[in-house]
Amino acid sequence: MQERDFDDSSLWRISEFERLRRQMGSSGYARLDGPTVLSTTLVAELQRRDTDAARGDVLEVLAACLRQRESALLYLKHDGLVWPVTVFPASDLYHSPRPLQPSRDLGLADLTLLAVEPPGLRPPGHYQHERIGRAEAYRPLVPLLWQLALHGPRERLLAEVGGTAAYRALGVAARLGATGAMGAALERLRRETVSLREIATWPGMSVERAARLVNALYLARSLMVMRAHPAARAEPASRLPSSRR
Repeated sequence: MQERDFDDSSLWRISEFERLRRQMGSSGYARLDGPTVLSTTLVAELQRRDTDAARGDVLEVLAACLRQRESALLYLKHDGLVWPVTVFPASDLYHSPRPLQPSRDLGLADLTLLAVEPPGLRPPGHYQHERIGRAEAYRPLVPLLWQLALHGPRERLLAEVGGTAAYRALGVAARLGATGAMGAALERLRRETVSLREIATWPGMSVERAARLVNALYLARSLMVMRAHPAARAEPASRLPSSRR
């Protein structure tokens, strides 16, 4: 069987993805010469015991890639398909055959991480020009992270920003997309330094929505986390029901 080209413009069905991995040991997306393992620092962070990243939480894995500034190829199961998404934190880009779109019924709530591999691609401008994919398949990373944080499966704070803390949005947050109650909360966070517990009491908000907004700001590098601020409070233990926007 011939390997899939790393620059293929199509997505896989789950059954096809599993068959390729059984036959080849990988999907074929990371088949080119180069690193065959992830960096030791990223692997160590992803494999730390009792962490959500070790259990395959998509948002925690992406957060780890951002902290280490390490590129990685993530296989995401969504809407019955496997989406190969290569993230390039140092370039603020990601590559995918198609933009990751919410499904009509589930949005992005069904998103599941299947595997993480070393990247088979390089970002535009890299000296290994033969490993650069189609230009139109590269997209800004921050909007993807923002959407995954607000509408993906994770409903609680990322470990890095949890615990006792107060939060404030940086000025760049004004360029990020949020509407309704989320948009009002975002604007208020640009002026006030408050705890998650306080954000959850604002009109139209809840513990879950507050956590999603804080996660999104963190991943967009638009969040100040203050542990010793007078407004810092412990993260609420309860998870109140809420509806997604």
